[in-house]
Amino acid sequence: MKRVVIIGGGIAGLATAYSLREHSDAPFEIRLIERKDRLGGNIRTERASGFLIEGGPDCFLSEKPWAMELCKRVGLGDELLPTNEHNRKTFVLSRGKLHVLPEGVILMVPTKILPLATSSLISVPGKIRMAMELFVPKRKGPRDESLGDFVRRRLGAEALEKIAEPLVAGVHAGDPETMSVRASFPKFVQLEEDYGSLIKGMLKKLELLKKTHKPAAGTPNKRVTMFMTLKNGLGSLIDTLQEKVSSSKDTVVATGVNVSGVERKADAYEITIEGGEKIAADAVVIAAPAYAAASLVRFDKELPAKLLTIPYVSTATVSIAFRKKDIKHPLNGFGFVVPKVEKRKIMAATWTSVKFSLRAPDDSVLIRCFVGGSKDTSLLGASDEEMVRTVRQELKDIMGIDAEPVLSRVFRWMNSMPQYTIGHEERIDWIDERVAGYPGFYLVGSAYHGIGISDSVRYAEIVAKKVLHHIKASKPQ
Repeated sequence: MKRVVIIGGGIAGLATAYSLREHSDAPFEIRLIERKDRLGGNIRTERASGFLIEGGPDCFLSEKPWAMELCKRVGLGDELLPTNEHNRKTFVLSRGKLHVLPEGVILMVPTKILPLATSSLISVPGKIRMAMELFVPKRKGPRDESLGDFVRRRLGAEALEKIAEPLVAGVHAGDPETMSVRASFPKFVQLEEDYGSLIKGMLKKLELLKKTHKPAAGTPNKRVTMFMTLKNGLGSLIDTLQEKVSSSKDTVVATGVNVSGVERKADAYEITIEGGEKIAADAVVIAAPAYAAASLVRFDKELPAKLLTIPYVSTATVSIAFRKKDIKHPLNGFGFVVPKVEKRKIMAATWTSVKFSLRAPDDSVLIRCFVGGSKDTSLLGASDEEMVRTVRQELKDIMGIDAEPVLSRVFRWMNSMPQYTIGHEERIDWIDERVAGYPGFYLVGSAYHGIGISDSVRYAEIVAKKVLHHIKASKPQ
């Protein structure tokens, strides 16, 4: 029987395994091997004292439909949970105070005049500069540029400092001065190319969205918001994928097993397990971070070196719960982001129990703070107690919360966030071309073609179809 070995049991590895079974009826063996003692990678959901706590990502973008589609295909369609839109404001910390991000600002692009004009976040000169984006000529030439240069050129320095930088840090844990705008935000580059203006392009896109997203007559209008999650947390997607993948008699899922290397043998592969066991495979999918993949590849000297040029940063999330009666802040939004210029210890905070239902008991509030990233890694070496103490002080300074928490949880994610720095597309083109020279060998995960859950799911499905095509044509080992 033919065999496919998947190394890595995060969302990319699980989605690859599920897609292999979903798109083929032919018998073949799948072995999914995970170094840690659990599956899910950065996705981790825990329950404690009536709280639902996400250790890693807590949602996915509906604009990228692949995660939502996967949820529906595995039977979790009825579990999809939108945000509570009556409190959808986002705040930005500026000059020590929280200011509402103007309504209509999509990431960094203003689409409504009045909210921007009356905003306390942006100065009058800054507002004028953002409005002048309509008249900034589009850039000529295909050369990549940093997100920082792109935003300054089109919207001005204040838009970068107070909007783009903190939003990007909260999502990507990255530095706009080194991030590739083409790799990280290709849609903004495309808007400039197609419309000559981000504002013009975004308004056109919104107009088109309104026309194409009207529900058909007689169909239920299930609410879909920009951010979506699952009622029982994203961990329920991991559990469901694991259950469905493991239900096949020809699938072996092994956790707590460390792979030490992958060799190419004629037209096939040999995977060495720490301890000496060797597994022959017709196809190998490495669904681990780029630096981990680099340590495994034994059959190409240049590929590991190139994989190591993809940088990673470390982050942590600190979830803290309080009694609602002890919180004086109105909690009238989804949370806030913190510009680097404010010199705080946290990058952002999500008011989790406001953003999503079913996250805390009715008499409690759950807040999740983000630390680390490219901004400040000093806290990551602290103890859990010290990290919680620092985060509590930050919440006291920013939100006025001076209460004893009823629960706190710290999750550390060391070298977990790949950074799409300038030249990322060229690096990935080189890697893709190199990998294509080894039939039956594949790389998948957030380091290559998109960082979010949806992008990982999308590319996992692409790779699964390539694997199926390969094993159909190959001789069994």
